[in-house]
Amino acid sequence: MNHIIACVDGTTHSDGLCTAACWAAQQLEQPIVLLQAIEKSYTPVPEDYSGAIGLGARSSLLHEMIELDEARSKIALSLGKEVLTHSEQFLAQAGCRNVEKVQRHSGLAEAIHDLEQDAQLLVLGRPSNLSKRAFKAHGSQLEQIIRQVHTPVFLVNDTFQAPQSFMIAYDGRATADKAVQRIIESKLLRGLTCHLVAVENNVAELEQKFQDTQAQLTQSGFQVHASLLEGRIADTLMQYTRDNNIGVMVMGCFSRSKLASVFLGSNTIKMIESSTIPLIIVR
Repeated sequence: MNHIIACVDGTTHSDGLCTAACWAAQQLEQPIVLLQAIEKSYTPVPEDYSGAIGLGARSSLLHEMIELDEARSKIALSLGKEVLTHSEQFLAQAGCRNVEKVQRHSGLAEAIHDLEQDAQLLVLGRPSNLSKRAFKAHGSQLEQIIRQVHTPVFLVNDTFQAPQSFMIAYDGRATADKAVQRIIESKLLRGLTCHLVAVENNVAELEQKFQDTQAQLTQSGFQVHASLLEGRIADTLMQYTRDNNIGVMVMGCFSRSKLASVFLGSNTIKMIESSTIPLIIVR
């Protein structure tokens, strides 16, 4: 694993995303791959309508549609190159000059899949102040990517400041244990104060696992503040981040299947929607 993928699209949160990617690259001592994906669009071709009754001269409209689509693709490619150039210059000014630019004419999830094998971290933007309706569309794409990738996802908001502390949202599941192990093995969060937090709610055996995890982190050199809490999971965790000025939250991904999440919700989705601080999500 030898690079960080930062997905830029030229929107208002791209500079914040680049700031976060540069911080992560400096922590991990790894280069950055700037990825800009252009979604493919479907335009019908005349052959699709070869059996249409009475189409007649209107087939010229289909050729016009194709020409417009080609023009739009060229504009999107040019704009994407400008976005990549701006992001590269922004990173250089921030002190990160080991940068590769990659542009793909595909969906973002597909483009990430092609590059993920050698990645240590995937940096994605989460625009602030989205309405619930807008988040439903944006969050759906984020969920698809997070479920698909095996690389930890660093989800950042419009602005980013280098954190002084991080919080592990621990629930005793395998993904939470994996997140802890990733933290121990990685240089990403070294030097930051660790807050280990669990919302207990009478979960059997969680307390012992929690204590074992605290000891494991301490033995690995982290300064650990541990807290077992009660309450609604997402609300309680968010309140803790506010009360303790947490810089980054680390959590495992999706305790339920995708189908169950549709009906019952997911704490991961809730945290993505409501968090005002960066998230590191581990599958």
